[in-house]
Amino acid sequence: MLYEVSIDGKDHQLQLDLVDGGWRCRLDGLLVTVEAALNRPNVLSVLMNGRSYDLKRELTATGMNIWVGSVCYEAQIRDPRSLRGRKDGAGDDLSPRKLVAPMPGKVVRILVRERAEVEAGQGVVIVEAMKMQNEIKSPKKGILQKLLAAEGSNVNAGDVLAIVE
Repeated sequence: MLYEVSIDGKDHQLQLDLVDGGWRCRLDGLLVTVEAALNRPNVLSVLMNGRSYDLKRELTATGMNIWVGSVCYEAQIRDPRSLRGRKDGAGDDLSPRKLVAPMPGKVVRILVRERAEVEAGQGVVIVEAMKMQNEIKSPKKGILQKLLAAEGSNVNAGDVLAIVE
């Protein structure tokens, strides 16, 4: 299986092949020795080239973050064979999109006012959780139609913070 992977905006090709009950992994054409075990949902224990890592997947309104220890990486994974993975999917930019709180926390800053134009990937709201500030970004270019969060308010995971049309 061949995947296109973007980590913090840098693109990579990841090839995974099932071999003798395990996986052979090539990253950008280079063979990487990897052993992995799913410890619990969204948490993967990885042994790569003799070093151990705990990876935690966090789904956000605009994509996915991968935590390696205390370091967070923005990640996108695309399967070129999948229609859902194609950038030019039908109607993708036509419907309103919700910005959702990825975790419980406190809204510490609003970066864009209601009815303002936003670009895809532009920061809209900053939510603080566990003493870390997380920028919630616009999933598409459009107009920030509705701002549902206020500075200082507490939010739960899954709460809608804003709507971009």
